[in-house]
Amino acid sequence: MNEEQLMVIAPYVKWLLLVVALAYLGYIFVLKKEEFKSAWIVAISALMTALVAIATMIIRIPTPQTSGYINFGDTMVMLSAVLFGPLVGGFAGGFGSAIADAFGYPHWAPFTLIIKGVEGWVVGYITSKRDDFTSVLVATIVGGFLMVLGYFLVEVWLYGIGGATAELPGNTLQAVTGVVVGGGLGYLLRRSYPQVSFLLKA
Repeated sequence: MNEEQLMVIAPYVKWLLLVVALAYLGYIFVLKKEEFKSAWIVAISALMTALVAIATMIIRIPTPQTSGYINFGDTMVMLSAVLFGPLVGGFAGGFGSAIADAFGYPHWAPFTLIIKGVEGWVVGYITSKRDDFTSVLVATIVGGFLMVLGYFLVEVWLYGIGGATAELPGNTLQAVTGVVVGGGLGYLLRRSYPQVSFLLKA
């Protein structure tokens, strides 16, 4: 697989994102409607998805070796997960980051959808069980590690070990920023506004 072959998926990215969004809404309004207030979940999901996309797009540092870019969207991915649990964290992390990729880097969107979605879900799942400082720290470190590992494996497949290794410092910086800013702010806000906890069971 090379860059040109991968670009053939670019025209279909918008349809992939549409299917994911519809599946998410179906899950909320059909399968989970009795367990929590669906309108709140949709509103919070939309807000956090927008924040993830904006944070991902506002600062883009290109990495020529892999035709990708360094960004600081992981701060919002981890913040949404710590505050609102695995459902919102996973969706906002994956979908918001994939939307950002769709503008300029559409061939990366499917990978980002999965990698950042897993990151948000794992962080949200762990912190929905315990919200003490140590748990939040461990959750965000694990989430950051999974993000770095996910991109590394995809980059090895696409660009070889050299290109993947060149991306490691940037992806690690993203993870560390997410842990410090997203995890730290999420921990403080959870402590200050415990009423958001009704969303964590989603």
